Amino acid sequence: MVALEALLSFLIISLLLEELQEMYRRRRHFILLRLRSNNEQTRPRYCRINLSVPVLDRFFNQQDPRPDFRLSRESLSVLLNLLNQDRRHGWGATIETLVFLFWLSSGASYRVVSRAFGIPRSTVHRIVHRVTEEVVAIRHQVIHLPKTPEDLEVVSQGFAGLARHRAFVKAAGAIDGCHIRIKPPSGPDGHCYRNRKLFPSIILQAVCDHQGRFIETYVGWPGSVHDSRVLRHSPLNRQSVYPPPGHFILADGGYPCLQSPLPLITPYKRGNLGVAAQRFNSHHSKARSVMERAFGMMKTRFRAIFLQALEVHHTFVPHVSVRNIDFHISLK
Repeated sequence: MVALEALLSFLIISLLLEELQEMYRRRRHFILLRLRSNNEQTRPRYCRINLSVPVLDRFFNQQDPRPDFRLSRESLSVLLNLLNQDRRHGWGATIETLVFLFWLSSGASYRVVSRAFGIPRSTVHRIVHRVTEEVVAIRHQVIHLPKTPEDLEVVSQGFAGLARHRAFVKAAGAIDGCHIRIKPPSGPDGHCYRNRKLFPSIILQAVCDHQGRFIETYVGWPGSVHDSRVLRHSPLNRQSVYPPPGHFILADGGYPCLQSPLPLITPYKRGNLGVAAQRFNSHHSKARSVMERAFGMMKTRFRAIFLQALEVHHTFVPHVSVRNIDFHISLK
């Protein structure tokens, strides 16, 4: 009998203890919920737009973004639509694109961009390389040769109008090279990047149409290499897919005058030129000068990239150069 009463007492005490523990657990859960709700109201969420950053404040308050990013608001919208980025985590497509464009337009180091946006320097490095790869993937939507005979006819008529002579009605483009300043690599191969103007560079070869829009690019050769050698090894010369038969490309005196595999028309060499040769050179210069203007506009827009040495590894420079061309072509 005594044993039975002791067992009942033990069971009652156990039930009471379990009830007290349940009450304590519920009360603790309730307190945690209240603390969490208070913190969510006062603490900023992860990756919330920080408008105290001047660069972001000017952009999201509908101010002109060109001083910071060298592109208009309409051009930025076109770029975001082309990239078609879907970020389900991280900083978001808009912020990453702005970080990349700020670095590209200012030519600043990762440390400076990090301070400008208030994000870690390592994150800036990852964003720049990731967005660069994404732009590489879409560059053929922007840089491409004329796709139809009608498009080619428009280009040819445009060059004839520039030259002011019907002899250039079969011109399908203008070609030239541009030197992009870099920090030369260390080691015995560093001198190979020093060009004839005595600064280290990488060569960008481009072909443009009558409106100054780039339709083909080739970049990566060291600055000491001659333009004719770059042309000889370029896909445009090796693949011989452009221009079509009967058409030609205009070039300056630094290139050879060719008939095949790439039809290339250059001006007459200086010397005792007759009247006909002088007239030809004059019309040729009027048509080909659109290539010089295209490079000039690109350098003016992204002067921090083209007028000072890039603070990146020299193997990353060709990717950055093509990105500038992409923006210059389709977003101007």
